[in-house]
Amino acid sequence: MEPAAESYLPQDHIFTADQKQYARLDLKERARGMRKEPTPAEAKLWQLLRGNQFGVKFRRQHSIDRYIADFVCLTHKLIVELDGAGHLEPNQADYDNGRTAYLTELGYRILRFSNEQALNLPRRVLATIKANL
Repeated sequence: MEPAAESYLPQDHIFTADQKQYARLDLKERARGMRKEPTPAEAKLWQLLRGNQFGVKFRRQHSIDRYIADFVCLTHKLIVELDGAGHLEPNQADYDNGRTAYLTELGYRILRFSNEQALNLPRRVLATIKANL
């Protein structure tokens, strides 16, 4: 039997980034800017994930340590990333691999989808996310 996922209440303060690092890297403002100007794929997926539609809360552009995740469900430690064409570049791919390895060490599972998948196959993306909750 699997252990029950921790349940977080709105009044619970869940810190996923060190406060000094959070300020130094300006994660709050960067995440806020990314929430204000999402890519079309992020906007579409957010409409499907928001509001506890799966019975769990997702956050968007949420900082975890020194990184900002596109979407995260903290209770299940599940990160959903949407990748555009820039993620195919060798330097970006190396960065993504290191980031994934680090976040995995913290106990997170990472699902990656292309922007095209989120835009053209949203139900398939949602089915994969549901299967991993």
